[in-house]
Amino acid sequence: MTALTDIGVNTIAGQPTSLGDYAGNVLLVVNVASKCGLTPQYEGLEKLQAEFGAQGFSVLGFPANDFGAQEPGTNEEIAEFCSAKFSVSFPMFEKIVVTGADKHPLYAALTQAAPEQQGDAEGFRERLRGYGMTPNAAPEVLWNFEKFVIAKDGTVAARFAPTTAPDDAALTETIAAELKK
Repeated sequence: MTALTDIGVNTIAGQPTSLGDYAGNVLLVVNVASKCGLTPQYEGLEKLQAEFGAQGFSVLGFPANDFGAQEPGTNEEIAEFCSAKFSVSFPMFEKIVVTGADKHPLYAALTQAAPEQQGDAEGFRERLRGYGMTPNAAPEVLWNFEKFVIAKDGTVAARFAPTTAPDDAALTETIAAELKK
């Protein structure tokens, strides 16, 4: 299996890169969307970046249009939205597919490494069903703003449900613990 750090991705500006550029850091990989009820989490993600960034931590945002067509914009429009609306300073990447047969290799590796989410994934699935939707079953990404904590060694340390807020104690304590390793 290819290491997470070796999987190619493109920055939101289209430059080829990989998570290897962040080797030795703790990362929070998040699939994001501009028109989701969870979009205000950008503010909390930015706070995490400010709180832990100097300690070798980074949020990495991966826009995806997989859920309810809630990320319809171009990469340029997404970058402008993130900058203007939330003053996002953490790295953003090109829009990718995070679920299904065409999912990006990064998300295939993430979901294989951590097939279950911490947090209230089942409660969120029930809410989706209440809206007449059929939610994804594990190990697929459930919705926008699912979070994967990547340890310094490039392995998946934890996975959190979309409704886990960026300031949730379980998430912040996981990040802090990984930074101490």
